[in-house]
Amino acid sequence: MAGERVVEALADISPDLGRYVVEFGFGDVYSRPGLTLREREIATIAALTALGNAAPQLKVHIAAGLNVGLTRQEITETILQMALYAGFPAALNGMFAAKEVFAAHEAEDVTAAGGSMRRDTSN
Repeated sequence: MAGERVVEALADISPDLGRYVVEFGFGDVYSRPGLTLREREIATIAALTALGNAAPQLKVHIAAGLNVGLTRQEITETILQMALYAGFPAALNGMFAAKEVFAAHEAEDVTAAGGSMRRDTSN
């Protein structure tokens, strides 16, 4: 889980910050009613793309988006939409982050299938 990795990464320097991120982000915000996890991930991907300087967090949420059922097209269209509001540099950074996550997921899929999985290019 991404939250556990954040807590572990901050354990030696600021365990409280790691705890705050997980407790507030996942305990309070992500668990609220009103939006599905898919919708929350779209909003988060858009916001992190618009920031333009949050590639590590963006990659985590792109992967989370895939895990909750977003398609690659939904993710790339969300990032592309941010070019209008956040500028091309931010959208380019977001698209390169998505490209890395998609490649990593493809590699994981092939490994999980014993190296025999066909590449899905439908979305």
